[in-house]
Amino acid sequence: MDWDSLQYFLMVARHGTLARAGQALHVDATTVSRRISALESALQQTLFERAPTGFVLTAAGRALVPHAEAMAAAAARIHSAGEGGAALSGQLRISVSEGFGGSFIAPRLAAFVAAHPELEIDLVASSGFLNPSRREADMAVLLARPRKGPLITRKLADYSLGLYAPADRRDWHRAVEAAPLSRTGIPVVGYVPDILYAPELDYLGEIEPGLRAGIRSSSILAQRRMIAGGAGVGVLPCFLAAGDPALVRVRGDQTIARAFWLALHRDIAPQPRIRAFIDWLDAEVQAARTLFIPAPGKLS
Repeated sequence: MDWDSLQYFLMVARHGTLARAGQALHVDATTVSRRISALESALQQTLFERAPTGFVLTAAGRALVPHAEAMAAAAARIHSAGEGGAALSGQLRISVSEGFGGSFIAPRLAAFVAAHPELEIDLVASSGFLNPSRREADMAVLLARPRKGPLITRKLADYSLGLYAPADRRDWHRAVEAAPLSRTGIPVVGYVPDILYAPELDYLGEIEPGLRAGIRSSSILAQRRMIAGGAGVGVLPCFLAAGDPALVRVRGDQTIARAFWLALHRDIAPQPRIRAFIDWLDAEVQAARTLFIPAPGKLS
């Protein structure tokens, strides 16, 4: 079995459609289809189910993925050695929460892109996570440590959340400090409770038992804008609110603690592109550690 055939298989497994796999390989979808059919014929196995939404791995396909990933890692090492440790290439797909991906990774990504211009990077920053166990992403930054699957996991960073109010509503600042929030009549901004994508986001009760949001969004970036715009008060990650002059933290003695967890499939962990991104992300997180957990008395 040659590596060239397995590249086509891996791209379809990662992207789910012939068209997207073809784009990643810089060939047309017909070529990808022909190569997949030839590989299935050679192996005398069906590797993908053809579904309306795309190509889904069969049991035989899932069994082949670790071997293909191992060959990809070996090919990358050979390429790197041959080029004197030069450019990494291929696709890198990272699944992250909307807040962390949009406000922390995205503004800092230019340096990594400049260092590795031949990498194709998919930053999937949304409400919900892709699953590295099912090869939906190369790695994920999650709100809780996964307990199942062939994954390598570790804590990436602890972070704090606090209660924030619009900076120009000083009357709200005084009211929130003086009385239970539920008795002030001040609107509370938060998540839509019946579509929370992670239980770690159900934290209003840690501000006050039974506290409910009357202005809700599934997007933490939308919540930040609503609070800054004067719609109400709400809980935000400190790293997301930091440096925004339209926001003020109130009840500075109330802190909610959470953590980000890094997860990746163990078969791809040795790949140079994976190691390079993790090393870069670790360095960025370490450099910005005071954003994640502000020093006592320094409210962001």
